Amino acid sequence: MSELATMDFHPQPRAGEAKPWAFPAPERAALDNGLTVLHCHRPGQQVVAVEVLLDAPLDAEPAGLDGVATIMARAFSEGTDKHSAEDFAAELERCGATLDAHADHPGVRISLEVPASRLPKALGLLADALRAPAFADSEVERLVRNRLDEIPHELANPSRRAAKELSKELFPAGTRMSRPRQGTAETVEKIDSAAVRAFYERHVRPATATAVVVGDLTGVDLAALLGDTLGAWTGSPAQPRPVPSVTADDAGRVVIVDRPGAVQTQLLIGRIGADRHARVWAAQVLGTYCLGGTLTSRLDRVLREEKGYTYGVRAFGQILRSAPDGSGASMLAISGSVDTPNTGPALDDLWKVLRTLAAEGLTDAERDVAVQNLVGVAPLKYETAAAVAGTLADQVEQYLPDDYQATLYQQLAATGTVEATAAAVSAFPVDRLVTVLVGDAAQIKEPVEALGIGDVKVVPAE
Repeated sequence: MSELATMDFHPQPRAGEAKPWAFPAPERAALDNGLTVLHCHRPGQQVVAVEVLLDAPLDAEPAGLDGVATIMARAFSEGTDKHSAEDFAAELERCGATLDAHADHPGVRISLEVPASRLPKALGLLADALRAPAFADSEVERLVRNRLDEIPHELANPSRRAAKELSKELFPAGTRMSRPRQGTAETVEKIDSAAVRAFYERHVRPATATAVVVGDLTGVDLAALLGDTLGAWTGSPAQPRPVPSVTADDAGRVVIVDRPGAVQTQLLIGRIGADRHARVWAAQVLGTYCLGGTLTSRLDRVLREEKGYTYGVRAFGQILRSAPDGSGASMLAISGSVDTPNTGPALDDLWKVLRTLAAEGLTDAERDVAVQNLVGVAPLKYETAAAVAGTLADQVEQYLPDDYQATLYQQLAATGTVEATAAAVSAFPVDRLVTVLVGDAAQIKEPVEALGIGDVKVVPAE
C-alpha cells in the first residue's frame, strides 16, 4: 500500500490582547470670520469627512413656507457664482467627493467626504457653496417639483405616515414640531428662489456655524487650508437663536390611520423624554436597548420568536432638539409592523411586556448583553472618519462637551441592571403612550378598543 500523503498546516492565528480604546477627542479652533472648527487627526483614514452645521432650524422658517430649509439645503450643491449646477457636480466628481445636505429641527447640516489628497479642492467647492450659492430660479423650481413628487410616496409609506401622525398628535397644533420636517404640498409649492435666498441671508453665516473635519491630516496645514477656503466665507455677526422649549401631550390614546384592505398594520408608539443632558440618559439607552434594541431583545423575543406576529419590533430614543440649559427633548418610541388579524393580540402582548418589565425588571444577563453590544462594538462603529465626524457634529448640535461620547461609554459600562430597568420603565409607562396604527380600521378598531390602552379615534389616510 502506498503511504498516505501528509500536510503541514499553518499555525492557527490567535487573538491578541485587546487594546484600550476611547472615542477620539477633537481639537478646537476658530477662523477669523467667526467659524468654529473642530478637527480630529485619524491616521490611516484616507477619506476625510467634513460636517458643517448651520444655525438655521426649522422653527425659523417663515409662516406658510415649511420646507424652505430643506430646499435651501438641497440647493447648496446646485451651482455657485463660479460654477453652474452641472459644472459644480462635475468638479465634485473630479475630486472624488460627495456632498449631501439636510434640514432638521436643530438646523441645516452639510456633509462632505473626499480623499485626503483632494481635500483642498473639495473644501474650496464647499466654501463656494456656502459663500455664494447660485439659487438659480430654474434649479430651485426643479427642487420644488422633486419635493412635491416625493410627498405622495411618503404618504403611501406606512412608517412615514405613522411618523407624521405621531408628530401631529404629540405636539401642540401650530408648533413646527407638529408638522412634517420637509413641508407639505401646500407649503412647498409656495417656495421660490427669492424665499430660499431670503432664508439663507437671514440665517446662514460663519459666526453661528461650526465645521468638523476628521481624517488622516498628515502633511496638511489645516489652519492655512481652512483660512483659504472656508475662511473666505463672510457674513454679519450674530448670536445663536434662542431654543424654544418642547412640550407634548402624551396622554394614553390610540389613533388609527385608516387604510382599507391593508394586510399589515404599522405600529408607532411614542412619547417625549429628556435629552442627552439628563443624568438618566445612559441608563435609558441601556434599558431601551434591552427592551427593543436588537433581535435578541425582549420585544422581539416575545412578538417575533414566540408569537410570530412580526419580522421585528424596535424600541429607540431619538433626539428631537437640545438646548444649552438641558431643556431639550427626545422621542422615545416603539415601532414595527404586524399582520392585520393579529394587531390586537400583538398590542396586548406588547403591553404585557411593558407591564412585566415594570413588575419584574430586567435580568443581569440582558444588561450584560446590551453593554457588550453597545460598548464592545464601538471601535468598529467608528472606524470611518464620517462616523466620527457625524458624532462630533451631533455633540455640537446638542450643546454637549467634546468628551461626551467617550464619557457615555464609561457610563454605559458602569450602569447596573436596576438603573437600566428603572429608566426603561420610566421611558415607556403603560398609561402615557400615544399609539399610532396605520391599517384597516374596519378590522382592527374593535379589538384595539377592547385592550383599554386609551381612547381610539380613526382618521383618513389622505
